Amino acid sequence: MQHHLSGLNLPEKISLKQIPTRLAGLLNSAARLVPDCFTRQFANVLLLSAGVSFASTAAAQEAALAPTPEHEQATAVISQLMQRYHYKPVRVGNDLSEQIFDRFLESFDPQKSFLRGSDIQEFEKYRRKFDDALRNGRLEPVFEIFSRFRNRVEERAEFAKNLLKRDFDFTIDESYMFDREDAQWVSSVAEHDELWRKRVKNDVLSLRLAEQSEDEILDTLTQRYERMGRRVSQISANEVFQFFVNAYTLSVEPHTSYFSPRNSENFRINMSLSLEGIGAALQTEDQYTVVRRVITGGPAALSKLVSVDDRIVGVGQGEDAEIVDVVSKPLADVVDLIRGPKGSTVRLKLLPGAAPAGSPPKVISLVRDKIKLEDQAAKSSVVEIPVGGETRRFGVIDLPTFYLDSAGLAQNLPDYRSTTRDVRRLLEELTTTDGGVDGIIMDLRGNSGGALLEATQLTGLFIETGPVVQIRDAGGRVNLEEDTDPSVAYHGPLAVLVDRGSASASEIFAAAIQDYGRGIILGEPTFGKGTVQSVVPLDREGKLGQLKVTIAQFFRVNGEGTQFRGVVPDVMFPTSIDSDAQGERSLDNALPWAEVAEADFEPWAESKSNFSHLQFRHESRYRASDSFKLLIEELETQREARAQKSVSLLESARQAEFQARSEGREEREELFRSAFGATNNDDDDEDAVPDIILDEAAFVLSDVIAEASKSR
Repeated sequence: MQHHLSGLNLPEKISLKQIPTRLAGLLNSAARLVPDCFTRQFANVLLLSAGVSFASTAAAQEAALAPTPEHEQATAVISQLMQRYHYKPVRVGNDLSEQIFDRFLESFDPQKSFLRGSDIQEFEKYRRKFDDALRNGRLEPVFEIFSRFRNRVEERAEFAKNLLKRDFDFTIDESYMFDREDAQWVSSVAEHDELWRKRVKNDVLSLRLAEQSEDEILDTLTQRYERMGRRVSQISANEVFQFFVNAYTLSVEPHTSYFSPRNSENFRINMSLSLEGIGAALQTEDQYTVVRRVITGGPAALSKLVSVDDRIVGVGQGEDAEIVDVVSKPLADVVDLIRGPKGSTVRLKLLPGAAPAGSPPKVISLVRDKIKLEDQAAKSSVVEIPVGGETRRFGVIDLPTFYLDSAGLAQNLPDYRSTTRDVRRLLEELTTTDGGVDGIIMDLRGNSGGALLEATQLTGLFIETGPVVQIRDAGGRVNLEEDTDPSVAYHGPLAVLVDRGSASASEIFAAAIQDYGRGIILGEPTFGKGTVQSVVPLDREGKLGQLKVTIAQFFRVNGEGTQFRGVVPDVMFPTSIDSDAQGERSLDNALPWAEVAEADFEPWAESKSNFSHLQFRHESRYRASDSFKLLIEELETQREARAQKSVSLLESARQAEFQARSEGREEREELFRSAFGATNNDDDDEDAVPDIILDEAAFVLSDVIAEASKSR
């Protein structure tokens, strides 16, 4: 949940006494939202569903890197806010200082590719001084370290360009370690040069395998390395300050972030989906632009060609224009290339995130368009399955997000859009048309959240009255969100389908249905994002930026938290591979699971179904399914790809590896996109790949109905 404190009339220079004491009261404010939970490092995610105009990087002025009085002032305010209002106050001392020091280095040199061991040794004197910087605002060590990094990048860029003048021998059996997160810093200039020789050789080989000519390779990589050096010279003091503050906030908890003045404006823009683009949230990660989210209803989602973790390495305009290499380009510049008017075409050269290291890129075409509310609204369909010689029909409600037209609600407009209103209408249509349905499946796969009010009211469509979620603030006070409407829109069999991308409001809804015994939860353990954030401006005029700070935590009506563990399904599907390495469980310093007292509520059902028997029947089906075998194969291939840390520089070996992994991959990828894509298959597409996850959910719900009939 995030809330912008927009009406606080903050002074130009804020003091702690002027920060409103009603921060805890935010939980009861009108605009209770739980938007996208995937807040990533350093708030440099830009939502490409919006056609935003950004300042040209070419116009950026290289300036001496040094802290400003505004940075000192912002540090003081942020430190006090974190200590007094964060849900998890952490003592500022030497232990925290060491974490900030390491995380600060990781923020700009995560692969230990630029700084050397001698640099780190020289800066060890500051390891236990960053806590002092937080107290007194003296940030000179921060800028000294970053200035050294900038020099090293410029040095490596020049070295890499010079390496392009030599010929590489791709018949030598050697490898390049591209994942150096756990490696040691290089100990000498010679070791540094060898690391970069292999890096450049790998860049050349990758382009050779992508069938670029020698001249094209030379031109592409020369420009890439020049951009790398130029970009670091243009990093502003505000960006360096943001690196430092977020090294602090991420050392406390992963959903608290500082937004510099410029990124504060980007963050505001990101909350709107009204302009034109491709519908993807992007982030800079090392030298790549990485897809972090595919927006339901946008061109990227509808194409089914773009997935989370894909890396964009090139962008071209129209069907014929040259594709421009964007590796090492600033994110804002990549955005400028990708965005454009509705109806125009953009081509993207992608390195699939799930593909093994060293795989060649693919090129796709997307037609830019607006993302409309109706494209993200709840939709219904019917799944039919054979059971005992007859056909059972199950209504499916696909819910990509928990949306609410808050302006229409405030104006009491009769036709304002909301999740609950739309789902109520769809339930009526499904249960009264063509003889009705045998059960309902609420499909929340990939639903990362939305309006808390809608999560509460949607639950109310399936229960009579009672609490839906408990919210505990930093002071330990617990508030209840309750359904007070005794009417029930649907009384029949219910399943809720979730996956690793279901978060926040999705988890609240699924947990309430599970706690009340109202329906069965199917799929994978959910994301585990059970915290509440508030966006606090640090001054009235926006000169200091703003802080998104965690101020509360969600708890189920049974008292258990949704944080960290998420919602564990009653029947686990076989796609739950490496669930501990996904979602909140994979984030450093995530708040741990916790519990509060159980709320006073009346369960819907007296006893629960025999889930172990349902699990057994489910496993028997998927083990006999060739499609499930292919899907699990793809998941295992992706797991192996994520675990890979090095790649061969022997051209024949690279080609052989790619050929071996390509066999059957297209079919497996289609199954994966169908199971985990942002949208369900188009029923009108005769060639659409079956959604085997959804079909299996129908079979499990059919088993639930069969067991219920036996017990009568």
